[in-house]
Amino acid sequence: MSGAARSWNGLPQAAHARQLALQVRDAVLPAADGSLLAHGNGRSYGDVCLNDGANVLLTRGLDRFMSFDRASGVLRCEAGVLLGDILALVLAQGWFLPVTPGTRHVTVGGAIANDVHGKNHHVAGSFGHHVRALELLRSDGSRLLCGPHRQAPWFAATVGGLGLTGCIVWAELQLMPVANAYMLVNERRFTGLQRFWELNDAAERAAPYTVAWIDCLARQPRGIFSSARHAPPQPALPPQRQAQRRMPVTPPVSLVNGLSLRAFNGLYYHRRLASGPALRHHGGFFYPLDGVRDWNRIYGRHGFYQYQCVLPPASSRDGIAAILAQIAASGQGSFLAVLKTFGARPAPGMLSFARPGATLALDFPNRGADSLRLFASLDAIVAQAGGALYPAKDARMPASLFRAGFPAWEAFSAFIDPRFSSSFWRRVNP
Repeated sequence: MSGAARSWNGLPQAAHARQLALQVRDAVLPAADGSLLAHGNGRSYGDVCLNDGANVLLTRGLDRFMSFDRASGVLRCEAGVLLGDILALVLAQGWFLPVTPGTRHVTVGGAIANDVHGKNHHVAGSFGHHVRALELLRSDGSRLLCGPHRQAPWFAATVGGLGLTGCIVWAELQLMPVANAYMLVNERRFTGLQRFWELNDAAERAAPYTVAWIDCLARQPRGIFSSARHAPPQPALPPQRQAQRRMPVTPPVSLVNGLSLRAFNGLYYHRRLASGPALRHHGGFFYPLDGVRDWNRIYGRHGFYQYQCVLPPASSRDGIAAILAQIAASGQGSFLAVLKTFGARPAPGMLSFARPGATLALDFPNRGADSLRLFASLDAIVAQAGGALYPAKDARMPASLFRAGFPAWEAFSAFIDPRFSSSFWRRVNP
């Protein structure tokens, strides 16, 4: 089976020669002309999950739970299992994902290959820190059992390795205990980045989860800072609302524009906040966008870009201020603008994105040349600050910025399976 494919953000496009469904019973990878790339649920924003002109291995068929120790929270499952599937199994039994990104519609294999991070990096690190073992199927038919203390170089190359070292077949994860499905959330408005840094420094000493929404169109940056922890046992829990909205069509043009952005940002900033810790279901805190099915359609047929950078501690304050000033001056704002900091825990993967510093993530409607000019100006700030862009969220970074941000790329290249490639890897290694 062949066909055109897009990432979650609608660009770039790829014409895959073949889409091959992979089953765990396959002893070897299927034969096909051209390179291979494992493809999970396609939630990357860019081309790390695309292999234009070649082949993808569809791994959602690897969806079995293999074992779960309810006493220790150790779970083994195949790589095509979604994070949401894990939560559906373990949450009622008192366990939760130790690290989760902003959507639960991500496969375990994709979470490892991109070494995803969450709002608790300062205490828990990234997803790869909680992988106890994985099995890697190579194109020569060999299967490598890897972990932090077994085949450690292969483990470090595969965690955050963008799916290029082979196909992850299964993984063993260490989950974290929780009392229920709810969070205690504190929210505070702030004006000015200095106030953000003050709130963040205090919150990171007291709470495992911290994040801020930023109004990047405001003349002076403003936002809402959130901190949270898993709720302790409660005498009674509020009912969970199951209603889910849906974006039914893809409009011809983006519904995200200057007028709608200013209206949304103003309403969101001034919305009513609880006066103290509020008991909220974990879904609303971790996965707000999952509540709108096919939300990516609001950006229209031309799709959108996400720009996510990380800047080291020494340059993050000035660098984040310069980036937000550049965006405000351009008028190309984002309704989804997230600012948070990473902890000092060393990355588990050679190409892991999360590292000490601050990370800013923003979504922009695709405005063609205007968007690319803005990103080039932001690239210059990131490069000057010694930062990096997130491959899982990228559709256009230049090769020079990738190599500067991921200096281990050349050593990593020795671990790439000779039959594996991706549109992203060819783009940053022309």
